[in-house]
Amino acid sequence: MSEITLKQTQQSALTQPKSIFSPLSKVWQELRQKDGLSLFFYIIVRLAIFTSVATFAFIIGYILYNGVGYLSPKLFELTYTSENVSMMPAIINTITMVLLSLFIATPVGIFGAIFLEEYANSQSRVVRLIVVAAETLTGIPSIVYGLFGYLAFVIYFGFGFSFLAGALTLAIMVLPLILRNTQEAIKAVPILYKEASFGLGAGRLRTIFVIILPCAISGILAGVILSVGRIVGESAALLYTAGTVAQVADIGDSGRTLSVHMYALLSEGQYMEQAYATAVILLIIVIGINFVSNMLARYLDPNKLK
Repeated sequence: MSEITLKQTQQSALTQPKSIFSPLSKVWQELRQKDGLSLFFYIIVRLAIFTSVATFAFIIGYILYNGVGYLSPKLFELTYTSENVSMMPAIINTITMVLLSLFIATPVGIFGAIFLEEYANSQSRVVRLIVVAAETLTGIPSIVYGLFGYLAFVIYFGFGFSFLAGALTLAIMVLPLILRNTQEAIKAVPILYKEASFGLGAGRLRTIFVIILPCAISGILAGVILSVGRIVGESAALLYTAGTVAQVADIGDSGRTLSVHMYALLSEGQYMEQAYATAVILLIIVIGINFVSNMLARYLDPNKLK
């Protein structure tokens, strides 16, 4: 009799449909087990996550909804005219500006961080002053850098509105970012690695380039990625230094990047559709650069190499 009852119970449990609200009931049981303060912070954290994800999704969706439909082959012609409103010169100029700015800022930032962390006395006033100055310069608005670049490079040094003046200005802008990220990456390298290298007879310079920098490559690339994002999205500083000419610019010529191109189209008020299409391409470029950089950082990470 007991065996028949057990079989009937098992069959009824298998045939009984599961409620779609069972996950919600589990969440509700977990919430009931929490005290008031834990429940409050649980709700706040979940609301913050939801708000962040929803805002990001709304921005991406709004740009794609308003811009994808206006992408056309005319926008990718090599020469800009008032008829095609091509963004291809701006795309080429953006890539050139990123490479030129990083070519100037990256070596200075990395070697400056190496000097501050491995050679200079961390307790000296000069080092503390440099660290405070780097942290302060990170938060200065870009328009201030643009005014400085205009007065220093455009007027005083006589470069005029050119890509060189814009690249130098952006290099100064992203230099503190690369410097501080490289410093933190070098600090994160375990001291045992350095001691083991010194114990094997390696010098300081060899230890830095063979042990420390490969271990800190992920943090260094993180600073470079942030710098690329800031360069690509910068417009205020370039308006005062590189100019707004719609052409494929040489190093001594004036030219506009994608962000400046989008600003120019919006300010004119006649090419709103093309401005939204430019925003889509700018978004794709930023996402692509971050994806490639993250993949490169993972590939170069010594902790993940087999």
